[in-house]
Amino acid sequence: MTNLMVGWKKADPGFQGCIINLSSVSATVASVNRGEYCISKAGISMATRLWAVRLGEFNIPVYEVRPGVIDTDMTSGVREKYDRMISEGLMVEKRWGTPQDVGKVVAALALGDLPYGTGQVIMVDGGMTLPRL
Repeated sequence: MTNLMVGWKKADPGFQGCIINLSSVSATVASVNRGEYCISKAGISMATRLWAVRLGEFNIPVYEVRPGVIDTDMTSGVREKYDRMISEGLMVEKRWGTPQDVGKVVAALALGDLPYGTGQVIMVDGGMTLPRL
């Protein structure tokens, strides 16, 4: 994909594009009962960095969006567990995230609303990964 985008930019200097990778807080928050998932998300994180470096000279930004606990079919089986953890303070915002929360961030990135931010990770986790005492 990166070579394709470079070709588009060379053919049309006005080409505006970006890459938005969706990973998860599991890229850095270890969960031993789903190690494969964590490893795959960490791989997406590195791909974001590599592609940001590769595409930077062509002004094609690359971003990583890291959702936290999002209310989807994937999390339906652990609803009670996370309801309890959320009520006990897992996140700063005491609620489940929604697909709309993630979608609004992705839309802002696609519209170019984070200029000069290539390679950045945007957390959409309700403050779950904020260091706190």
